[in-house]
Amino acid sequence: MLSKTFFFNSVDELISQKDALKAFAPSLLIVYASAPLLTSSQLHHTLNDVCINCVGCSTAGEISANRVATNGISIVVVRFQSESSVKIHQTTLPDMPSSFDTGHSLASMIELRGLKSVYLLAPGVEINGSALLEGMMTRLPQHIGISGGLAGDNGAFEQTYILHPDGIDSRSVVAVAFYGDYLTFDYGARGGWRSFGPARRVASAEANLLFELDDKPALEIYKAYLGEYADDLPASGLLFPFEVLNEEGEPTGIIRTILGVDEQRKSLVLAGEVNENQYLRLMNASTEDLISGAIEAIAPISQKNIDDDSHCLALVTSCVGRKLVMGDRVEEEIEEVARQLNNNTTIAGFYSYGEISPSCNETQCELHNQTLTLMLMREKH
Repeated sequence: MLSKTFFFNSVDELISQKDALKAFAPSLLIVYASAPLLTSSQLHHTLNDVCINCVGCSTAGEISANRVATNGISIVVVRFQSESSVKIHQTTLPDMPSSFDTGHSLASMIELRGLKSVYLLAPGVEINGSALLEGMMTRLPQHIGISGGLAGDNGAFEQTYILHPDGIDSRSVVAVAFYGDYLTFDYGARGGWRSFGPARRVASAEANLLFELDDKPALEIYKAYLGEYADDLPASGLLFPFEVLNEEGEPTGIIRTILGVDEQRKSLVLAGEVNENQYLRLMNASTEDLISGAIEAIAPISQKNIDDDSHCLALVTSCVGRKLVMGDRVEEEIEEVARQLNNNTTIAGFYSYGEISPSCNETQCELHNQTLTLMLMREKH
């Protein structure tokens, strides 16, 4: 397997370099771009001409090698060197309550014989990401890793987009299914956020809608903790996610981001589901905390990668909330990932509204928030 990253500041620049992309003869092309660039009428036509197996999404930041950009186009091309292959499947997510059924339907399209891994891209708004993933897992074998994330629109939370072989739209969900005896996959996921304040019981919730904490309106409690930051909701919610605890008050390792507020119902819209009688606790972080989290995410697979100089592709999905906290230092977490991997590793990815990954090579896939996740792929002969 060979892979290579390209970065462009405009669609015109991409078009001028189309021949270089075609010369690579890719088996798969993935594009991460700002919403205005991804929806350009020329972009899909150009990429489809380069590789019929093209997928991508709009972002809250593009990752290319150890660079983090905004309002750019990051492309990674992959060429397999054995019988390895991909099949791309796409379906439509009508609305948020349909998330589970959409995941179930999409997974039903995937041929299971020889399946090694799935890379999933989905809308970042009007979606229940955890229900989508649960729907997929009802159809896929437990040992199959699912990674990827929810698209972004640079923190606006208004309209995100998915690119697939048939076009670009705001409601598609696309899955890349990987096949091949020589393909291997490793996964990592860590946050780096710190909890503060008391744990509060989820007294009333439905799917990803949180109505009451400790029998009080969830929005009122949340605003009381945020103080002056409450004026900037829902955007400021990215700085103060929830840690999810089980019914005994023990950490589950899951973080939930606030994606929206309902002033009339005094409720919060979360990026994934929480269950009644679980507990939630507020979190915050410093740049150093988040960089440490990135190191922890890569640690379980870094030694194996460094000791093996075969070519690897690392697809990174990191949360927009991390980007907001780190500001101008955001590239440091990607630089740390690069430092922990061998020099023959290509890195690409995006900043998202939800991260999909197993937790550090465990078999159970989760929707994460405020987390750096990584899928490491290699093709060994």
